[in-house]
Amino acid sequence: MSRDNYRAFRTIPTRWMDNDAYGHVNNTVYYSWFDTAVNAWLVEHGLLDIAAGELIGLVVETGCRYHRSVAFPESVEAGVRVARLGRSSVRWEVGLFTQGHDAPAAEGHFIHVYVDRATRRPAPLPAHWRDSLATLDTSSPAL
Repeated sequence: MSRDNYRAFRTIPTRWMDNDAYGHVNNTVYYSWFDTAVNAWLVEHGLLDIAAGELIGLVVETGCRYHRSVAFPESVEAGVRVARLGRSSVRWEVGLFTQGHDAPAAEGHFIHVYVDRATRRPAPLPAHWRDSLATLDTSSPAL
């Protein structure tokens, strides 16, 4: 995949503490970048109210494919897209790019099942969520 396959981007700087004993960013940090990119997009688009929203997303599946090492002090550009929009779930895909590279250093995915905050039972995505998420849906024409 390339940058063109993603619909929204967020720049995330690496931190000194992200490097592990092998001199590159530890694999667990990549998952933090996935969460940061997706949840920041949701907050910025008025969909996720972390403290009081009726819907919360629970991660039910996740994975990552590593292609190239990243190390401090590089920054990553996290490209986000929606690969599948279900009734109450979203498959998010995130590509992590570094400066000067069109191919990702890593590609990951996770699936959120959106549930009612109180009951923790799956809840359908409201129309305004679906409309916003459609702008990231890679099965739709680019806007």
